[in-house]
Amino acid sequence: MDLDERKLKILQAIVRNYLETGEPVGSRTISKFTDLNLSSATIRNEMADLEELGYILQPHTSAGRIPSDKGYRLYVDTLMQDKVQEVEDMKELLVQKADKIELLLQQVAKLLAVNTNYATMVTTPQYKHRRVKFIQLTEVDDNQLLAVIVLEGNIVKNEFIKLKEVVKKDAILRMNIVMNTFLQGLDINEINISIIQKIKEQSGDYFDLANDIIDAIAKALTEEDDLEIYTSGATNILKYPELSDKERATELLYTFEEKKQLSNLITDKLADEESRGIQVYIGNETPVKSMKDCAVVTATYEVEEGVYGKIGIIGPKRMDYEKVVHTLQSLMQQLDDIFKNKT
Repeated sequence: MDLDERKLKILQAIVRNYLETGEPVGSRTISKFTDLNLSSATIRNEMADLEELGYILQPHTSAGRIPSDKGYRLYVDTLMQDKVQEVEDMKELLVQKADKIELLLQQVAKLLAVNTNYATMVTTPQYKHRRVKFIQLTEVDDNQLLAVIVLEGNIVKNEFIKLKEVVKKDAILRMNIVMNTFLQGLDINEINISIIQKIKEQSGDYFDLANDIIDAIAKALTEEDDLEIYTSGATNILKYPELSDKERATELLYTFEEKKQLSNLITDKLADEESRGIQVYIGNETPVKSMKDCAVVTATYEVEEGVYGKIGIIGPKRMDYEKVVHTLQSLMQQLDDIFKNKT
């Protein structure tokens, strides 16, 4: 029998509250815990139906209810189904959006190079904070567990966890519930000792496994995505005599082709909140050795909250700073309008 929306919400509230406290859950608690605005009497009737259907249990007379295995199973299946459907619904839209952003950024690099007569670079957007959207633990074999970690923006990370012992299927089910209950919506800075302790308390005999899963999730939250950098107008630097001698020109062109040093420059500055506005680096102020005779002007664009990318213009120290700054300010406003319209 499929549960109606009201019963399902009450069951979900019982499971979440029981995981949080470890205590049987009463109707009064549920009335405060849900957005259903139901009386305690109505909730008691619904809980009686859930008990009759086998989704919850009453461990003691006059006590609250706790989830049964059947209740846990429905909770997890519903949770997984909702998240999988959400990811599927967004997948096509996200691919289209990613393709559009990639083409847009490539065009930005080319247009800037043409308009300024300098070299340009544009990075793909990077997440400052990553939040856990959904976690799915699946047994691969007796020795290995697969953790599929879906992060904000539908970034999917797969982490394999080596098992020190055989883990029962119901324990994996419980781990799925516990991890999603306590970690959904959090970023790495919000996963504190108190939350980790609660997870371990709910893990029973699988204390070590909980540690390994938390480590895998932390790794997914902290590892960097591949940073793509689009460049254009590198040969523009040859137009300026002070940068066009063979040694300097070769070194600069190699920097634009190889991009690793550009990546280091951009990621260092992207992590610095104080450099979110337009920044000017002259000569030795830039950490890129090949650019010690250049000026670099950067600006930060924002796709959505916490998702940033960098745009840079590289030219001689005698570049037209007023024109470059004005061009970047105008571009930032245009990108802001574009990205707001995309959301």
